[in-house]
Amino acid sequence: MTEDRMTDSRPAQGRAAEGRAAASRTAGNLLDRVAGSPPLGGTITFARLVGSESLPLTELYERSGRVARWLRARGIGPGDRVGILAANCLEWVMLDLAALRLKAETAGFEPGKFEPTAELMERYGIGLLCTDRATDAPGAVSMREVRAASEAQPADDTPLPAVVWGDRDVTTIKFTSGSTGEPKGLGATAGSIGSSLAAVQEVFAHKPDDDLFVFLPLSLLQQRYWVYSALLHGHDVTITTYEAAFAALRRVRPTVVMGVPALYETAKRQIETRLARAGDGTGPAQAARAVFGDRIRYLWTGSAPANPDTLRFFTEAGLPLYEGYGLNETCIVAKNHPGASREGSVGRVLPGKEVLIDDDGLVRVRAEHPVNTRYAYAAPGYSERVFAPDGTVVTGDLGRIDEDGFLYILGRADDVIVLDNGKKVVVRPIEEHMKADPAIAECVVFCPAQTELVAVVSPASVPADRDAIAARLALTNSSLAADERISRVVVADPPFDIGNGLLTSQYKPKRRQILAAHHSAVHDSTEGIHAP
Repeated sequence: MTEDRMTDSRPAQGRAAEGRAAASRTAGNLLDRVAGSPPLGGTITFARLVGSESLPLTELYERSGRVARWLRARGIGPGDRVGILAANCLEWVMLDLAALRLKAETAGFEPGKFEPTAELMERYGIGLLCTDRATDAPGAVSMREVRAASEAQPADDTPLPAVVWGDRDVTTIKFTSGSTGEPKGLGATAGSIGSSLAAVQEVFAHKPDDDLFVFLPLSLLQQRYWVYSALLHGHDVTITTYEAAFAALRRVRPTVVMGVPALYETAKRQIETRLARAGDGTGPAQAARAVFGDRIRYLWTGSAPANPDTLRFFTEAGLPLYEGYGLNETCIVAKNHPGASREGSVGRVLPGKEVLIDDDGLVRVRAEHPVNTRYAYAAPGYSERVFAPDGTVVTGDLGRIDEDGFLYILGRADDVIVLDNGKKVVVRPIEEHMKADPAIAECVVFCPAQTELVAVVSPASVPADRDAIAARLALTNSSLAADERISRVVVADPPFDIGNGLLTSQYKPKRRQILAAHHSAVHDSTEGIHAP
């Protein structure tokens, strides 16, 4: 498909906004400010299941400078790579900022997916590996040493030289969630980070009285965006883990929650349980704020498709939940936001991004400041399949744009099932309809013999509510054409989880692994809950 046959999806007002914002989106300059300018205010908090640790951003900046001098004393300088393999913690953030201040690269490794070995360091060119895991790998140090360095007065207190991040300079290696095969490594440029920070700030206007709540691993680059945003704009930021998220929410009372759909679906079930037990006139808004705190300005979601019923539930409860769209290879592309939100869409395309949709509905993205033009670590030929010669990223998603410029993601091109009669079935809407039931946490549809659709569902509770799942199957099928109907449902036992390898770190189902785990049941026509 040639570029001139594609549709440029941006409305005229979006292109005009991009022009107005261009002067303020000198991307490298934003990271220069993060690395070189002491913050004017704000606090960073690390919340645990029990207790929290807080410090002013001014102190974070000072301590990151000490860590930078410690790194420099260990031979780390511009272009060297520091590996970080640890759970979310203060040391993680200090190392990341210290590397920015030295113009060194970081590589964030997710615990459980990588091990702190000499082989890891050699494979990814790591000059120093900082970890909270036990290891005897040469060149690896513990997070305790990082903390000690941040608290000690360095022997060399010479001011750190100013750094200048060029738009194409790589700041960090980020890895895919690894839903298929070996995680791919991608060098993220300063330009892509800075332009995304500027575009998000333009539409959400985070202010000093905001507190942004983050719980996904800091090895995922976008989670670090909110630390950079706090340093730039003087608001607070709270960092925790998924396990501690709900306990921390009630203590911290943030104004913004950066969450994946799984968090909000769990929260919705908690709120509905509270409402069922209350019996005292408590309404959804009151119950929702009992879970998220009483200061919520808005909720943010992305990384995976959100359930429309969940989006509607929180918005009607007075906690607007805005869905967006982006990839590792593109950064954030589109986002619903205050004043520009449309149900079912992932928002309008943000400044600095351009979405092109070909005649087959395949979405491509061009960026003013690309993340990169190829993977740093991937199987041969993979970069060429994703990064096209015309400068676009081939997303693999199917989409459309409405007359007002809102982007709708319809599913993955790879997840279009072709039946033996030639009928093409896009499975995502079917899966979303099934997931709308409170008894179902996840649903993945397969076509084992090109003749029937079989769904594998992960129940929302154990034991599974099989009667509710059967009722949802009947309801879903009643809204579909004959070729689109699900013939059977296989109930996963145990449910999908990160621990059993069936969900990614961003709580997205791993289709290949799910099919492998339930292969016999999917292919056995006697198994599962059958459609009436």
